[in-house]
Amino acid sequence: MKSKLSGYHAVPILCLLMACQNNQMSVPKPRAFPRIEFPEKEYVLFNQDYCHFTFERPIYTEVEQDTLFFNEKPIDPCWFNLYYPDFNCRIYCSYYPINAQNPFAKLNKDAFNLAMEHNKKATYIDEVKFEKPNGVSGFIFNLEGPVATPFQFYMTDSTSHFLRGALYFNTQIRPDSLKPLYEYVKVDISHMINTFEWSD
Repeated sequence: MKSKLSGYHAVPILCLLMACQNNQMSVPKPRAFPRIEFPEKEYVLFNQDYCHFTFERPIYTEVEQDTLFFNEKPIDPCWFNLYYPDFNCRIYCSYYPINAQNPFAKLNKDAFNLAMEHNKKATYIDEVKFEKPNGVSGFIFNLEGPVATPFQFYMTDSTSHFLRGALYFNTQIRPDSLKPLYEYVKVDISHMINTFEWSD
């Protein structure tokens, strides 16, 4: 009689133990990020009268001319941003005339120093030199990891013109979740460089 009764009690106890084990095994689902709708690639000519060059910019960007830099007037009127309202990011562009106050060697060194400032947080930095037949040359800096700017570049003719650009997202740095945006905007920057021409 005792063995039969104890057998009946064993069934609910066993079920209870199994239920506890199942609860311990459950893990929360990973955090999901909202799906991003990318606009179809389309470009329009950037031909502002305050700049010395042209290129094709994405039609889904807005041109913002910088009139103040740390509460002071920029060194040249050709300081501007390409703003992506859908992605809340900007390509910050600053133009410098090459002259005695800003020789090419100094501007080149400054561009490398600004890129290397992110070296502490970057897991990888790729430097790509390019030269185009139309007199446009420069460097592209591709930075990976939790950095504020994943992509920087400069374009120059080494004698008169120097343009520096940097991509910044106005959001918390999450390289994994932002990677699709990085790749999308980097295609636009590559198109900008490929279509870039000096106008004087």
